[in-house]
Amino acid sequence: MIQRVALVTGSSRGIGRAIALRLARDGAAVAVNYRERRDQAEQVVEAITRGGGRAVAVAGDVAVPDACTTMVEATRRTLGPIDILVNNAGVFRRGELNDVELAQMESMRNVNVDGIVRLTGAVVSDMKARRWGRVINIASIAGIGTATQGTTFYAATKAAVISLTRRFALDLGPHAITVNAIAPGFIATDMAAQSGADFNAIAAKAMVRRVGTPEDIAAAAAFLASEDAGFITAQVLTVDGGRTDYIAHA
Repeated sequence: MIQRVALVTGSSRGIGRAIALRLARDGAAVAVNYRERRDQAEQVVEAITRGGGRAVAVAGDVAVPDACTTMVEATRRTLGPIDILVNNAGVFRRGELNDVELAQMESMRNVNVDGIVRLTGAVVSDMKARRWGRVINIASIAGIGTATQGTTFYAATKAAVISLTRRFALDLGPHAITVNAIAPGFIATDMAAQSGADFNAIAAKAMVRRVGTPEDIAAAAAFLASEDAGFITAQVLTVDGGRTDYIAHA
């Protein structure tokens, strides 16, 4: 059985960490990408290797073009060519029309959108050569249109992620590479807890009456990365517990 190689960006904690652990559990060798939290990335690597898997911590900021190339080369050198790319790294800045700071918007776009373009471009040559590949982009239900104040420009970047997912799927489909997105709802991570969000109020907006866990998103990513998902591409899998607070349902 072929062992697939996965690169998961922003995987030292939160959703990325859960995805890295799940892909390793399913048999993939995993490059655990981090920007600053090397100790946390090493903890993820240790957890994977302790379970009998292969993993390496790979430094790199997706907002920096050279760093994207370096992390792909480091993964290839230590684990092999990348079969599965999970574009998880992202940043969130609050802002609406009357209080937008263009510098903040630019920083979000550079990570949330341009980072996906850079990394996907850096890995597809190997995928094309082997005629097998999975690209999974972590979007957000904000990009679909939740009615949450203060998320306008973050939502714009995530809408761009959804658009890129579909266009990349069109471009890469003839090479047997699938490209899909996951749109998480509110997920209970350390960062979410620090934001002061009211988990109970948010849970009340979901049909299943709870907030999500990183493992909920990891399960979706594991499916899209699997052999079973080979005929699924250009799709956005919404994992939000049935949120009801959308601006429109068209």
